[in-house]
Amino acid sequence: MTLENCIRLLAGTLVLVSLSLGYLVSQYWLLVTAFVGFNLAQSSLTGFCPAEKVIVGLFFRKK
Repeated sequence: MTLENCIRLLAGTLVLVSLSLGYLVSQYWLLVTAFVGFNLAQSSLTGFCPAEKVIVGLFFRKK
């Protein structure tokens, strides 16, 4: 799996989980969806993606 696919998977999963929790538990979970959307938008404009740094550090380290 490529880094780009990992980021898309993470973003999609966070959106779906937060929407489900927002519907079932509390509307405050929708703030996670807004945060993910904001990060996707700023990443497309600036080229900096915080999730990329985390994923690279966790899964793509050189051995």
